[in-house]
Amino acid sequence: MNFSILIHENAEVFVKRSDPAQRAVLFAPIGAYLQALRDAGVFVGGAGLEPPQTATVLNPSGNGWQVQDGPFADTKEQLGGLVIIDVPDRERALEWARRFPALPGRRLELRANLIPPHQV
Repeated sequence: MNFSILIHENAEVFVKRSDPAQRAVLFAPIGAYLQALRDAGVFVGGAGLEPPQTATVLNPSGNGWQVQDGPFADTKEQLGGLVIIDVPDRERALEWARRFPALPGRRLELRANLIPPHQV
């Protein structure tokens, strides 16, 4: 069963990510975490995301889409990345999510991924 670990970060963490000196320190524990997922055979995929101000949002408009630069949500935290894992159940997914490096200004959201209709 696939689960996504969504990584939400506040503005201070995004600033650290763009500072080369702080970036290495910030991402080293995440690299070790991802390697542990690979070693356990549960890593499916994932990606870090560029800062929210680089986003483009598409909203439905009539028969098409209205394009808007910048993040849609005006919140303290924005989506900073995600990791997809394949584990037997939610409890195992929670075990792996709890191992993600904790940091003030970061929170995680765990969601089961939908099963595509052709696989049901």
